[in-house]
Amino acid sequence: MNRKVAIIASNGGLFDAYKVFNIATAAAATDQEVSIFFTFEGLNLIHKEASHMLPLPEGKEHFAEGFANANVPAIPELIAMAQEMGVQFIGCQMTMDVMGLEKESFIDGIEVGGAVTFLDFAKDADVTLTF
Repeated sequence: MNRKVAIIASNGGLFDAYKVFNIATAAAATDQEVSIFFTFEGLNLIHKEASHMLPLPEGKEHFAEGFANANVPAIPELIAMAQEMGVQFIGCQMTMDVMGLEKESFIDGIEVGGAVTFLDFAKDADVTLTF
């Protein structure tokens, strides 16, 4: 049985990125079909420039050293891993329109779609998560 994991990424900080991509790659590694819907600040996670400088929560700057010491992959590496594993990335068309962003502002390989596109996948998902 092929399980499905539907993830909504609506926040745009570094912790959010690690949560989203850690869960997505873990699910994909266990042969689950994964789709992530990036909306509002969550679009930062797949933005060509913003994804390289995601903020840590105030007062949590010490985690940067912890990530490095633990050899945790950087977000661009996790993005590449997720894509190689077949994780589907959907950028929210409405949010992109509201923010005046074009598909070219985002990493290669994303699909642009609305909530209906994501809901089509999520309607029979076994797990649905929001970050």
